Amino acid sequence: MTGTPAWLTDALAADVELGVVEVDGVAIHYRAWGKPGNENGIVFVHGGAAHSRWWDHVAPFFAGDRRVVALDLSGHGDSGRREEYLMARWADEVLAAAAHGGAGPNPLVIGHSMGGMVAITAARLRGTELAGAVAVDTPFWEDQPEEQAAGAQQAFGPLRRYPSREAALKRFKLIPEQDGNDPAIHAHIAETSLRAIDGDWNWKFDPNVFRGRGRPVPLELPRCRVAVFRAEHGLVPPDMGERIAERLGRVVPVVEIPLAAHHVMIDQPLSLITALRTLLADWTHSEPHRPEA
Repeated sequence: MTGTPAWLTDALAADVELGVVEVDGVAIHYRAWGKPGNENGIVFVHGGAAHSRWWDHVAPFFAGDRRVVALDLSGHGDSGRREEYLMARWADEVLAAAAHGGAGPNPLVIGHSMGGMVAITAARLRGTELAGAVAVDTPFWEDQPEEQAAGAQQAFGPLRRYPSREAALKRFKLIPEQDGNDPAIHAHIAETSLRAIDGDWNWKFDPNVFRGRGRPVPLELPRCRVAVFRAEHGLVPPDMGERIAERLGRVVPVVEIPLAAHHVMIDQPLSLITALRTLLADWTHSEPHRPEA
């Protein structure tokens, strides 16, 4: 890729392992970096209609002294499909991928958009098994942008088949769309979002993920450390960030990624990596503050 910065080329070329674990009868695929067995590994969770490879250029920056796993939730990427998609089951998939992929015990779960809801659900239901959870530009109390587009029949309808990879790539777009994306990252994500079927091409996600999966569990006092990242020009305005902190007992840092739009890892990846590294450094050397009774 002409003009691709060296840091991105190196990240995409990093050694990665592929794995599969079965959860409730469905094969869950994941990618893993770093040596297994280190305590407090990391699991990255993608957003709606996305997949594990949205993290290919981010995960290697955390694999120096940690095991890092990025999974395809059921209905996404290379993982199998279900009759019904529920946040609690996706949370189980996250913990199963962490354990099978060597990121346990007590992994940190980092989720973007809908994946942030999965991370917070995991913290709510299985927080004693986590080192913490981070939600990245997750608009709580509102429909996810993918749900809105599906409901308005603007996207995520029955999957179309395209006669060639090139024809499909011309139709790829982000939901919501945004300016300022790194073209190489955008191209990598688009290219890894396709699969070949009987000589045709279509997208890897199941459109049914946006139908009938139920709302996430309510925000309550966390059973593990929790942080909220919001993009300056994303879907979580400052007042929503304050509401989230209030609901979680005001022990939750709310961190703004400057200049970023919703898909932070595509337009401001280094700022996201720096913010996450800073948070991890703090959490490694500090004691969690508990809310007052």
